Amino acid sequence: MAIRVNPGFIDVLDRFGKENIQLCYQCGDCSAVCPHADEFNRFPRRPIRQLQMGLEKKLETSLDPWLCYYCGDCSDLCPRDADPGDTMMILRRYLTSVYDWTGLSRRFYTSHWWELAAIVIISILIALLFSVFNPHGIVTSLTSEGGVKVNEMFPVETVNIGAHIMLISIASFLVSNIIRMWYFTILKDKSLKISFISYFKQIWQLIVHFATQIRFNKCKDKSYWIFHWVLMSGYTLMFILIVGNLKWFQTDNIYLWYHPQRILGYYATFGLFIGLVFFFWGRIKKAGQKFKLSHFSDWIFIVLLFMTTASGIRLHVFRIEGMPVATYYSYVIHMAVLVPMLAIEVPFSKWSHLAYRPFAVYFSELRKTAIPIGKRESIYKK
Repeated sequence: MAIRVNPGFIDVLDRFGKENIQLCYQCGDCSAVCPHADEFNRFPRRPIRQLQMGLEKKLETSLDPWLCYYCGDCSDLCPRDADPGDTMMILRRYLTSVYDWTGLSRRFYTSHWWELAAIVIISILIALLFSVFNPHGIVTSLTSEGGVKVNEMFPVETVNIGAHIMLISIASFLVSNIIRMWYFTILKDKSLKISFISYFKQIWQLIVHFATQIRFNKCKDKSYWIFHWVLMSGYTLMFILIVGNLKWFQTDNIYLWYHPQRILGYYATFGLFIGLVFFFWGRIKKAGQKFKLSHFSDWIFIVLLFMTTASGIRLHVFRIEGMPVATYYSYVIHMAVLVPMLAIEVPFSKWSHLAYRPFAVYFSELRKTAIPIGKRESIYKK
């Protein structure tokens, strides 16, 4: 079968971030120094070569960019300053747009205005909806005996229905995109014969790497792994509490500090805050190769996450202190930031990487089990 070349593919990729791969002369130092590259996954060299040659369809089936954890060693040691580590990040953005059947990922990654407009529109709609859900005014339903009554401001049953609708919508988009990822990276390769049982035997790879992100441990800078995991665990826990279990988490009862509801909420907040401080400081100071170049999507994600965390802390303090009017406005602001962050970042933008990367490890292991030992070398050179 003829391999189709797209000579303008480098220009297409420039829309997802400026790369310097035309400086690369394929010395191979990047793959030699990478702690994650192996005999089957020769990155960054192989995807960069495919990019230079305009092999767009080959790159669409590649898992290499997802198996890169951006340690930065390859970019530090590149004799041509081609910055292969950042090119892998750019390819991850591009592949996210390939998997997304809606086309929104491509819009958000290639146009700042599209992402900002989507955030603003969703925020305004959420603020208007919560105004409608409080027909009795700001204060009248909040000053009843017993202090601030959050669930009298906004009917918790109605809000919970909205949370479940959002959960189903986000999950539907993300799962359908992961299915497309499986199609591109596994199903399209007719040389791969994966047994049904292999999917179950290798499922532990998906679970372990999602929960621990253990491959970050191979990078020299262990602090990045720790702070990344703390941020991820806080974010995931808060997502479960707010979107998956709102009726238990949003209650008018003020429990003692050691109640599980407050302990879990405090850990999620702590994880988000500590992780955000680390990533804000790193990007502002450009501390290390991984923070040297920040895409707009990197900034918009941590800004939205910071605003969500800050407004959530403010809401909690006002509620505990019995300040109904401040609680009301803080709740509306919090939800007006939280909902667009979840609706955009999880299925279509930066936070979708949290799902794609462990699935890439899982699919990579599946591909290894499908290839006879004698044929592995020839297949993985393609």
